[in-house]
Amino acid sequence: MQRAVEAAGIPTVSVSIVKEITLQVRPPRAVFLHWPLGHPFGEPGRPAQQRQVLLDALGLLETATAPGTLLEPGYPWKRHRYEGE
Repeated sequence: MQRAVEAAGIPTVSVSIVKEITLQVRPPRAVFLHWPLGHPFGEPGRPAQQRQVLLDALGLLETATAPGTLLEPGYPWKRHRYEGE
């Protein structure tokens, strides 16, 4: 689906929590977070954390220099303080 959207001229970014699958699928751009399944944008009730993931994904649209770019911001689960918290 992501490739079809890209073929229509609309850039996309995946947010992934399973790196092995992301490497196999090879989306045009992806943000990988080593977080639990079901929580690709972070913990429930932490809007600052979720906003940061969204900003990272949107930023990748501007900073990716090659197809298949995989950004790994390295945020730890439940230990990092985000702007606005």
